[in-house]
Amino acid sequence: MLEEVDADFGFEIEIYKHIKAGSGIGSSAASSAGAVFAANELLGNPFTRKELVKFAMQGEKLASGNAHADNVAPALLGGFTLVRSSNPLDIIKIDSPDELFATVIHPQIELKTSDARSVLKQTVSLKSAITQWGNVGGLIAGLYTQDYDLIGRSLHDEIVEPLRSVLIPGFDLIKQSALENGALGSGISGSGPSIFALSRGKATAEKIAKGMSAVYDTMNLPYEIHVCKVNDTGMRVI
Repeated sequence: MLEEVDADFGFEIEIYKHIKAGSGIGSSAASSAGAVFAANELLGNPFTRKELVKFAMQGEKLASGNAHADNVAPALLGGFTLVRSSNPLDIIKIDSPDELFATVIHPQIELKTSDARSVLKQTVSLKSAITQWGNVGGLIAGLYTQDYDLIGRSLHDEIVEPLRSVLIPGFDLIKQSALENGALGSGISGSGPSIFALSRGKATAEKIAKGMSAVYDTMNLPYEIHVCKVNDTGMRVI
């Protein structure tokens, strides 16, 4: 980033955050995106938010070995983002429906991204791929049209969840609880071990949180739980 503006100086960065490493909720992305956003502010904003994504991706490469935009793009832009292509970089921002809330529970275990990736298959069947493509298309359409039922029907992971869910304690019980308490859908957050649920309205999201908490309370497993509206603005100076 500094090379592109031909700077003859550097930055000293201190980061304070409440996202644990290995949580599956974008710890490395938060650091990468926050650092380039702050630097851009101090430089006088020579880059747009979308232009900052390519710099933040380098932080992801350092953390996981792969320069991907999956998490840094929504962190910088807000809402949902569709990464159509990484090379060349092509990102589409999708505004979040007005009443969409997320509930995320993080069991206090560490699941390294590298370990979560090791259980994935290198190939998928055409049948599974077709199902997954249909759900991705349905999710995008549901977000654009604010069709909550369509969003819920599309929150189905045919490829990764069946393989990674076995690494997360009580995953099936957490997901079942979320759906029984009104979630539109539920699944693994990132590479895990956090589990997310999307819902319509704060009251439903909080009801889901109580149900999720009860599962881990019964298992005597420490956890953190978060309920929030989807942030549609992305990074900001506070």
